[in-house]
Formats: sequence, C-alpha cells, structure tokens
Amino acid sequence: MKRLFSILLAGALAWCSLPAAGAEGAAPNVSAASAVLMDAGTGRVLYEKDGHTRRLIASTTKLMTALVALESGHSLDEAVTVAPQWTGAEGSSLYLRPGEEITLEALLYGLLLRSGNDAALAVAGCCGGTVERFVDRMNRRAQELGMLNTSFANPNGLDAEGHYSSACDMAVLARTCLENETLAKIAATKSITLGTRTFTNHNKLLWRYEGCVGLKTGYTEKAGRTLVSAARRDGLTLICVTLNAPSDWADHTALFDWGFACYQARPLAGAGERVGQLPVSGGLAPVCPVETGADLVAALTPEERVEAVYELDEASLAAPVVRGTQVGEVVYYVNSKELARLPLTAGWSVSDIRAQGGGFRLWRSVCKN
Repeated sequence: MKRLFSILLAGALAWCSLPAAGAEGAAPNVSAASAVLMDAGTGRVLYEKDGHTRRLIASTTKLMTALVALESGHSLDEAVTVAPQWTGAEGSSLYLRPGEEITLEALLYGLLLRSGNDAALAVAGCCGGTVERFVDRMNRRAQELGMLNTSFANPNGLDAEGHYSSACDMAVLARTCLENETLAKIAATKSITLGTRTFTNHNKLLWRYEGCVGLKTGYTEKAGRTLVSAARRDGLTLICVTLNAPSDWADHTALFDWGFACYQARPLAGAGERVGQLPVSGGLAPVCPVETGADLVAALTPEERVEAVYELDEASLAAPVVRGTQVGEVVYYVNSKELARLPLTAGWSVSDIRAQGGGFRLWRSVCKN
C-alpha cells in the first residue's frame, strides 16, 4: 500500500474529564494467575497479567463451540435427535436422553447458560457430523482469529491433553462472540424456558455488575475458576478474562471499575463517513468519494493522542467503480502503536464513461467531538 498522508488528531480528546494517572488510576491486584482487560471496540489490551501463558480454560471453551455452531449454517429451529454417545457426560449436564428430540436453539442455551457438557457434544455432533470433525473446525477457527496459544481437544472444556488457551486469546474470542448477535443475545440471557427445560445463567455478574452483557463461566479442579465476561457503559464495551482465579467475581468487578474510571469511549469513525476523494479515469464522474467502511469507537484516556494514517491501494480509480469496493485502509495509532484498522471504500458507483479528475483531497478530519 502507498501511504499518502496522515493527520494528528489532537486536542479533541482533551475535553475528557477523567482521573489523572496516579494512585486513583492504578490497576487493581487480582487473584487470577492470568488476566486481561480488552477494549472490545479496537481489541486493544488495557490490562494484562501473564496474558499469553497457556492454561486450562474449562467451560469457557463453549464460547468457541457456540460460535462455530452458529457459523455452520444450521437453523436454530432444527430438531436434533440425541445420539447415545452424546449423553452421560461428566460434570454439568442437561441430562439429555438417547433418542430425545431437542432444538439446536435449546441446546445452545443449555450450553451457554447451564454449561451442559452433554449439550456441547450434541451441538458438535449435529453441526459437525461428528464431534471430532467439529473440534477440527474449532481449531481452524482459532487459527483464523489469530489465537496462537490455543488448542481444543473437545467441545465442552473438560480437562484433556492438548486442550488449552490463554487469557489474551480468550479475549480475542470473546470480541468475536460479541459481534455475533445471536451468540451475544444468548450469553446475556439471565433465564429462559424452552420446551420443558428452564435454563438459568451461571454468570452472577449479570445480576451483580451494572452493564454486564455476558459471557461464560468455567470450572474444573485442575483449571480452577475461569471466567470470560463483558460489560458496557456509556458507549464503551470492555472484555475481561481471568484464568485460575479463586476470586473471579471480585477480579472482574475491580478490573471493570478501573477500566471505566480510566478510559472513555471516543468515536473515531462512522460507517459511510466521507473523508476524501479519488480521481476516476474513464468514468461518468471525474472523482469518487472515499468513505470509512465501519464504525470505530476506542477506549482512550485524556492524555492519549490518536494519529490517523490513510493508506490507498492506488492513486486513482478506473471506471467502472462499484460502490463499497475497498480502496485502502485508515490506520489509527496511539502512543506510536497501532490501535485499529478500518477499510476505506468507494462511496459511489461510477459508470464506464471517459472523464478526467484531480488528485486525492481530504474533506475533513475523521475524529468526532
């Protein structure tokens, strides 16, 4: 890509009336062996304690199980006939019976709310053909997400050789889960009755912490207490992960409180926001607007300055141009480190009729007050 120009977005952040760095802004001590607090908007890690160490993750595994199932194309209304090999799993259970029919939707609620280990097997068998093929899909999805310290051996999180993840990887997974509307809705449900079963969420933060929107608890004797949660306040969504945390509820509460006190949501871009234009050769119009391809809200402190660097694939376009075609990226930096990337897209469709235009011109700053 060819870097054409950059703008320093300063001053616009100075209005934030947040506590200054110091004792009040000090990150809390946590009981967890590994912990991460992440900005869901950008994926930026705001707090980390041993975040890349591979550890057992127990039933937080089921977030990947649900994600892969929902991405498989199977309908939530699909009736699943329970196979004998999916029943009798140790630990938490829906007590599925061989030959029983249950909807995939009910299985997913039982998976994420009651943490049914048999539900995990049924979901995997239904959506993968076999449990083994489904686990392969889980591992491929982890690779796609860049979860480099993750390996799955089963869909339910029971302790097994070759089954592990890290706090940072699980935060990446949680961010993707929040982007899936169906999964996010299920994980945020406190209680629901489907058919003859009532499912109550094991995540106590849904009742205890204002703004909590999920996601998943876990426990085995070897893994200890594991928890992946998210909370949303004033336009800011934070993700917290703790692994092997004796006081996980307190850890998450403390990290969320710290995060919301020290950071504030700052809109950096809006989907369809026009930031400039490119010349078009051979088109009905001589130029085509360039727009940001998605919304972006970042967690920032008052002291932080954001730089936006626009990178275009080409210095001009050739007709025909299809609206929405990616023409480059805008890269945001904070403290000289990359914060996020957004696609830049063509704002118009331009028909193939000869015309001439000028060079790229910036229309306005992309940082909103």
